[in-house]
Amino acid sequence: MSVGKQIRMSSIFRKSTGKTVVVAVDHGGIAGPMKGINDAVKMVRECVAGGADSILTTRGFARAAEGAWDRSTSLILRLTGGFTILGGEFEEELISSAETSLLYGASGAAATVKFGHRREGAFTMQTSLLADACERWDLPLMIEAMAHGKDMKIADPFGIALAARAAAEIGADIVKTYYTGDPDSFRKVIEGCPVPVVILGGEKSGSIEQIFSDVYYAMQAGARGIAIGRNIWHEDNTRVMVEAMAALVHENATIGQALKHVGV
Repeated sequence: MSVGKQIRMSSIFRKSTGKTVVVAVDHGGIAGPMKGINDAVKMVRECVAGGADSILTTRGFARAAEGAWDRSTSLILRLTGGFTILGGEFEEELISSAETSLLYGASGAAATVKFGHRREGAFTMQTSLLADACERWDLPLMIEAMAHGKDMKIADPFGIALAARAAAEIGADIVKTYYTGDPDSFRKVIEGCPVPVVILGGEKSGSIEQIFSDVYYAMQAGARGIAIGRNIWHEDNTRVMVEAMAALVHENATIGQALKHVGV
């Protein structure tokens, strides 16, 4: 790994643990205003205060939060999207560039590949070409690897393992994907992927205990951290939720300790 990429990776993954707490705030361009992310400055300040290692977001949100960023919390800039809930087909298009990530001072770039989608080949090609650009600039690339093939459930262990490995094969430095639901099957995902894997949160969980449980067992299985959004900032106190996630990821806290921290 080049020196430039090492330096940027170390601003995403905490040196003391080799793990990361990424707060995903890239939802506004798809779903519009949402509880928890409408005040960009407040959101970033709470993430920084809570100990987030990085924030995954769009250039519009990063610009809106200008002045709230702190050098302890890095930026991962989302470069794919191009659809909304108003009628888009949730098909990922490349909407920005590796160079734009660098202009914004980002430590990494992020793209989504929906494996199993009818446009799987197009998504794979555009992200692989993006990986080429990221390599030229020593910019770490996070690929959100989604698996929605025929007869696959959203947490299907085979599909997730395949998607994670495929993402690494086309150039991911970090893979963001689903937790499979149990540590044994997720350990196989980790073993089959040669780059760090972090888990996403998806739609807001039915309970805080469930999301803490997923994070805890994913970490036990070898995950290198989280990249979670709604299950953090849809709660009433973003800072406290980030603190609890940081305890689970960096301090080996138990589920019970995390719940106690948030007052549950």
